[in-house]
Amino acid sequence: MNEKLKEKLRHLPDKPGCYIYRDRNGMIIYVGKAVSLRRRVQSYFRSSTLAKAPPKLRSLIHSIDDLETIVVRNEAEALLTEGKLIKDYKPRYNVLMRDDKRYLALCAETKLSCPRFSERRIIRQDGNEYFGPFPSSIVVHQVKDFLEKHFGIRKCKDVCPNEATHKHCLNDTIAFCSAPCINKISLEEYRARFEAACEFLRKGDPAVLTQLQESMEAAAEACDFERAAVLRDTLFALRDMVKLRAREVSTPALKRDNALEGCARLQEVLHLPTLPHVIEGFDISHISGTLTVASMVVSVDGRPASNRYRRFRIKTVEGIDDPRSMAEVIHRRYSRCLEENLPLPDLIMVDGGITQLRASREVLAELGLGHIPTVGLAERFEELVLDNEYGDVLQLSKTSPELQVLIRLRDEAHRFAITYNRDLRLKKIRESVLDEIPGVGETRKLQLLKHFGSVKRIAESTEAELASVVGPVLAKTISDYLGNS
Repeated sequence: MNEKLKEKLRHLPDKPGCYIYRDRNGMIIYVGKAVSLRRRVQSYFRSSTLAKAPPKLRSLIHSIDDLETIVVRNEAEALLTEGKLIKDYKPRYNVLMRDDKRYLALCAETKLSCPRFSERRIIRQDGNEYFGPFPSSIVVHQVKDFLEKHFGIRKCKDVCPNEATHKHCLNDTIAFCSAPCINKISLEEYRARFEAACEFLRKGDPAVLTQLQESMEAAAEACDFERAAVLRDTLFALRDMVKLRAREVSTPALKRDNALEGCARLQEVLHLPTLPHVIEGFDISHISGTLTVASMVVSVDGRPASNRYRRFRIKTVEGIDDPRSMAEVIHRRYSRCLEENLPLPDLIMVDGGITQLRASREVLAELGLGHIPTVGLAERFEELVLDNEYGDVLQLSKTSPELQVLIRLRDEAHRFAITYNRDLRLKKIRESVLDEIPGVGETRKLQLLKHFGSVKRIAESTEAELASVVGPVLAKTISDYLGNS
């Protein structure tokens, strides 16, 4: 293992995301996902892994020369990012080690006259509603089974079940089907049940989960441990699916009345001189101190105003330094406001604690804008860090309208920054190693790729073979850079 790789392993983030392995020629050879990038990636390089791993995995590990990571917000996003990267780049070891399966999703076949749930590995734009995909197929199986039993949803494969098909079906007897095919209930009542099941998947229902919990505990007390175990697994599966579904859905906008109420209460609790009609929020995002970016998002009367969003590449800060990065973006944003006579916000919110807040306040003071109220939102306990010399902390109820206005703005700033950072990372991944070689411009790169077919074949070519395409001088440069024999 080279020193560059060792250094990156020491600074891996303990966050969900995707990891990308490259060989010595810069080729992407494997893409994976992880709930914790640090734990997952470091596990490859343990001596026990090298000793016990299958031959294909050992071959992969010995081929790794460099790695990159993409941090995302949750496991579901990591799953989707991994799939896109594999589809785009078809890494050699993903092809060798794959099982040719996609992750399962639960499809609500709403287009049918008598709708049902089915398991799908491909999500199509067919007018049906999909939930997932989800990393665990067991979760999908258990949730589908629960929905069919709890809401009386049919299990049969017939597109339009009727009395004739019911003659060969016992689901209404042994599998809790409500049997609309024989008018045991009306089709309208059945569709209402089906919609209730879909709504449960969208939002969850604490009453249903509590009922399952109580049933599980009752079964355990009655020493019916087999039933208790089934109920336990179902409960965990429902919690997992509802939780992942909630993460996939973008943060909904506040209703206008609640949003305005939140702004009014913000004015009260922060002692603002005016109602904060316009709030600008900032967040910093980077990957191990590289590709540092910032986002600015805006809410008007408590509601997102996406047409006013801005994003920034940090130019003056190297490494991990969120306060200095925040100071740079605050300076760039509000110096431009002064130069172009743009309207100023009623409140500024920065993601982070006292250090980010003080860095922002110092810049605002230098620009003569120290009168603009500024607040920090510390994510760990959702505390408001106040704009005063002591950096007092204000703890509000997490469900209060005033805090929800800022939390939603902060989450939107975080999403916008993460998206920009990921786009830059993916762009960098798409760049060829040839771009780093002095003298190789776009024309030469296309000539080389057209002649040899891939960077791998260029790296394996002799200097004489390269010279036949780009001439002896540039051929030597390429050969030296790629270490050709």
